[in-house]
Amino acid sequence: MLPETFLHQLEAVLGPRGLTREQDAIAPWLTDWRRRFQGAAAAMASPATAAEVAAVIRLCGTHRVPVVPQGGNTSMVGGATPPAAGGALLLSLRRMNQIRTLDSEAGLVVAEAGVILSNLHEAALAQGMRFPLSLGAKGSATIGGLCSTNAGGTQVLRFGTMRGLVLGIEAVLPDGSVLDSLAPLKKDNRGPDLKQLLIGAEGTLGVITAATLKLVPEAPETLTTWIGVESPQAALKLLRRLERAQLAVESFEVLPDDTLATVLRHIPGTRAPLAAPAPWNALIEVTGPANLRAAVEPVLTAALDDGLVVDGVIAESRAQAESFWRIRESIAEAERADGPILQHDISIPVDAMPDFMLSVAAATEQRFSGTRASAFGHLGDGNVHFHVRAPEGAGADWVAAQSGAISGFVYELVVAAGGSISAEHGIGQMKLAEFARLTDPARLHALHALKAAFDPLGLMNPGKLIP
Repeated sequence: MLPETFLHQLEAVLGPRGLTREQDAIAPWLTDWRRRFQGAAAAMASPATAAEVAAVIRLCGTHRVPVVPQGGNTSMVGGATPPAAGGALLLSLRRMNQIRTLDSEAGLVVAEAGVILSNLHEAALAQGMRFPLSLGAKGSATIGGLCSTNAGGTQVLRFGTMRGLVLGIEAVLPDGSVLDSLAPLKKDNRGPDLKQLLIGAEGTLGVITAATLKLVPEAPETLTTWIGVESPQAALKLLRRLERAQLAVESFEVLPDDTLATVLRHIPGTRAPLAAPAPWNALIEVTGPANLRAAVEPVLTAALDDGLVVDGVIAESRAQAESFWRIRESIAEAERADGPILQHDISIPVDAMPDFMLSVAAATEQRFSGTRASAFGHLGDGNVHFHVRAPEGAGADWVAAQSGAISGFVYELVVAAGGSISAEHGIGQMKLAEFARLTDPARLHALHALKAAFDPLGLMNPGKLIP
């Protein structure tokens, strides 16, 4: 229960639209996207301005009420789900959904935390520009959440993660003060970059309310191709060839045939891009000047002649390109429909990834009899999603029963390879124990020191990121 005095003061600040205590309205936001965590909240605050967010945070401090910031609730690690005990305030940023300014000449946009990614894409394209970050949850993920988790997505290869695309931040700090750092300064030598501390902090150091983001011109031409290869090693060699040809490769996604088959089985309207199955597939997107095909096709033809490529098809229309991307973006949905599965978002150095994908899959299947392991994702930036499917006939409780042993095994191999147990999804609450177990003491000490300095009362998104 939350103190009645606290709730009355919130109502006075936010008005009837800004605070709800109706459990039917709150319920959809209490479960994470993967449905692994169930929280509780007596109330949900929905401020419309940074000033209102600041007022809410100050009240939380006064009454010692924990607060859980939430955007589109698309976290893959339970990072925006409130605690099950129900003692925290759920803070929704979804009403803060305005694009304040969009300057196509300067290549800048100031978007509030609740702006949905796909809406930002549309607004930028209307001005001949684009925001070069995309992911499967673009129809519900919000700018604040993307900043707070340092989201990556499918175009990191060329444009980087949110860290490289955020040029300024507006945020409310745990004491209720507003950090106005929206100015896109190329040089600012006033000590550590505070916006970079907030990016990727998962709401544990403050609440991001708006961001100044980098836009890039709409590409004159985009070429999308689906290529069949024998192995992830062959896929990486193909990527290197495209790079040596000085082609602007924006996306290079790989997935094995069994993952493709899962999507085709569960997602209506999808179809195999190639006439015959290939052991592995690469979805590649290249941008450049008009007549881009004349530059790309010779590279692919040479790779085919050399045996590096098994088969391939270049999208002849935007609709065909979108059908390729629908396959890639539907993998999580298809696997969830396929049965119990353990999902791991990992990264290691790019050149070591192909061997790692195969060796760790084999080791996992040998260690845990009956499981099926495979990896897919952003090979070009060394980030893949390593998934372990349950044995045939396993019940819904398999994930809870096996997650500790299997995930611990996988993460130990990741750390041994010099990698990260969280490449782009964050730590949230799902990876908290493994993060504490496998992270070097110096990193943990620094995180605890930051948390203590920014949030001495420990009220910001409790139970997430900081072990």
